[in-house]
Amino acid sequence: MKIVNQPCAKTLEEYEKRMLALHDAIDILGGKWKFYILLNLNQYESLRFSLLKEACEGITSKVLTSELIQLEENKLITRAVNSTKPVTVSYALTKHAKEAWPVLSALIDFGFKHRQVNLDK
Repeated sequence: MKIVNQPCAKTLEEYEKRMLALHDAIDILGGKWKFYILLNLNQYESLRFSLLKEACEGITSKVLTSELIQLEENKLITRAVNSTKPVTVSYALTKHAKEAWPVLSALIDFGFKHRQVNLDK
């Protein structure tokens, strides 16, 4: 097989490590709702569950709960239980998620360009 672009790795071992890292990133960020959740938390800094559900129009409480658990397990968001009456829970991006923001922003830019390419057909 002929390599036509700059290789992403110099050795097979490095290539396999890079593919594993890509797999991890897709696994962590994959799914219909994770980007919407992260985008809203980036926009508003911190959101209560009900406001986050409102911001992610169409998501069910069950799916939002599942996605939030996964994002928290992967250290992309924090969950704070507020001692209000009634008790409220709010979510915010972690430093780790904020470091990933340029990647998410680049994906948004790609989406704009991709949409324009398809509209120009």
